[in-house]
Amino acid sequence: QVQLVESGGGLVQPGGSLRLSCVASGRKISDNTMAWYRQAPGKQRELVCLITRSGVTNYADSAKGRFSISRDNAKNTVFLQMNSLKPEDTGVYYCNLVEYYTGNRVWGQGTLDTVSS
Repeated sequence: QVQLVESGGGLVQPGGSLRLSCVASGRKISDNTMAWYRQAPGKQRELVCLITRSGVTNYADSAKGRFSISRDNAKNTVFLQMNSLKPEDTGVYYCNLVEYYTGNRVWGQGTLDTVSS
């Protein structure tokens, strides 16, 4: 069974930084596409960034230049480094795995990040 567990969320002031982690079990992250999504209060879940099995990364316009996705294959963990945070970055951040051969999606439980002074 595939399981994703996020951590690292919390309360941060505007301009601050947070680093989220997503530990995967049951699948190798290096064999699949990994992504981070955000769901702001009252809004739909949206893609923040992703990293493919070949290491290609892609970012939403709102994340470019501020956020960075990376992975540690040995620890089967994906990271999201968020810098220069803004109040509009507030939301629940979800880790997502897209299985390469089936296209099935697996979601973590989410971690709440609040950017506020």
